[in-house]
Amino acid sequence: MSVTEPAELAEEGKRLYAQGRFEEAASVFERAAEGFTLGRMGTLAAETQNNRSVALLRAGQADLALKAAQGTDLVFAGAGDTRKQAMALGNIAAAHEALGNSDEAVALYERSAELFAQVGDSDLRSTVLKSAAAIDLKRGRVMESGLKMASALDAVERPNLLQRALRSILRRK
Repeated sequence: MSVTEPAELAEEGKRLYAQGRFEEAASVFERAAEGFTLGRMGTLAAETQNNRSVALLRAGQADLALKAAQGTDLVFAGAGDTRKQAMALGNIAAAHEALGNSDEAVALYERSAELFAQVGDSDLRSTVLKSAAAIDLKRGRVMESGLKMASALDAVERPNLLQRALRSILRRK
């Protein structure tokens, strides 16, 4: 199998995903990841598995989404790609959240946020912190949720009026 074949499959998976055909996209991503793996292109295989995980999650198959993303963070860590490692952890956290594994999800979202902070990606850091805060709020952990939300708002580089107001409210003691 040439490098082009899995790359073409990955592109087809992205097209299917954009069309809302999540199960088909997941299947195509799986074939692409297998091709990248056979070609010993571990980071491309891991990236494609993460795309598959997102498609499976959108298709309502959280258990398969978790299996698809599991371990991809370690591939990116080994390759020194901290941003993709953080994204993979966020995908794993989202699958855990969908499965109702709140403790695991929050811990993974927090780890993902730390890594996004290391690479200076404040937008994605804010996104994963908001996800963790929402879980805490659902579980009645209002203080923890508020602290995470405040951190999420602090991560926004150019806050809009609503974000500035929320930031102000959350900072009051």
